[in-house]
Amino acid sequence: MTKLLTLAALSLSLLSFGAHAANASCDAQAAEKKLAGAAKTSFLKKCNADAGGDAAGKCEAQAAEKKLAGAAKNSFVKKCVSDAGGAPAAAAKEDPKKAATAQCETQAAEKKLAGAAKNSFVKKCVTDAGAK
Repeated sequence: MTKLLTLAALSLSLLSFGAHAANASCDAQAAEKKLAGAAKTSFLKKCNADAGGDAAGKCEAQAAEKKLAGAAKNSFVKKCVSDAGGAPAAAAKEDPKKAATAQCETQAAEKKLAGAAKNSFVKKCVTDAGAK
């Protein structure tokens, strides 16, 4: 068990180092291309996303750590990216019910609910979120 935890910690530290290295590499590339302002911001955003240093990459790693799969994983990643201020946050502003449903689905997955219990929980959760 200790070996497994040590291996998991090592893996996470390597992922963190990889994201940092990707950011440094993207900064160097932007400087080499002499980019500034919006062009630099856009380039860095795309470069970091391609390198896996974006919020989605971090959220994917967290989902793998929690051993989530399928719809639970997708819902978790979507909410995680949204909480980090990524693109899905804008979609959540456009459709609050969809955002509430995604959040409630994530909560149901965390509680390991399935079938009718999950459906009932999500329905009540979405209703409660709308009442606030």
